Amino acid sequence: MKQHRLAAAVALVSLVLAGCDSQTSVELKTPAQKASYGIGLNMGKSLAQEGMDDLDSKAVAQGIEDAVGKKEQKLKDEELVEAFAALQKRAEERMAKMSEESAAAGKKFLEENAKKAGVVTTASGLQYEVIKKADGAQPKPTDVVTVHYTGKLTNGTVFDSSVERGSPIDLPVSGVIPGWVEGLQLMHVGEKYKLYIPSELAYGAQSPSPAIPANSVLVFDLELLAIKDPAKEDAAK
Repeated sequence: MKQHRLAAAVALVSLVLAGCDSQTSVELKTPAQKASYGIGLNMGKSLAQEGMDDLDSKAVAQGIEDAVGKKEQKLKDEELVEAFAALQKRAEERMAKMSEESAAAGKKFLEENAKKAGVVTTASGLQYEVIKKADGAQPKPTDVVTVHYTGKLTNGTVFDSSVERGSPIDLPVSGVIPGWVEGLQLMHVGEKYKLYIPSELAYGAQSPSPAIPANSVLVFDLELLAIKDPAKEDAAK
């Protein structure tokens, strides 16, 4: 399946690259031209994220030219299958290496972070700091809460933020990543915490989006604004 997806991605990219090389200026005026550029840009980013950043654009263009022109293909199908398999294997090896490096970096970060004043480490490995204390109620696993948050990687890169969007969100305590499930139940309404979530309490070896590499430690600035009242919610319906 991965080989088929890679082949399809290369085919889409080739539509943009066909007939031009990296030195050719391309007009981006009409909707079709802009959409074509967008296809190439998105697919190129996708391939790069999968470790396919060493494709030969001229060879891609030659392939589409031969297909459109109904010329005899320069490589046999068996050679193409072998080439796709080799490329996929190399990409998987790169991603595995990046995943290992991310896991090692995350472990080191948490070890150093645990030594900082004010940082508490729980039995699960979750680390947190109380930024602002309050005396409000604490949520239960069955509750729905209203929160504001900013999620970052350990290098400070923001990957998601309700604060930047200017709108807090409602979510079920038991319906989020394990690090949040635990962290929310430690908090009182009105409090602000900084959570340092080990990858095994977040997304582990799976990458939920290109913005969050596999095995990433996640850092959240989290504010618990309210616990939703089911009775009031039902009455309002």
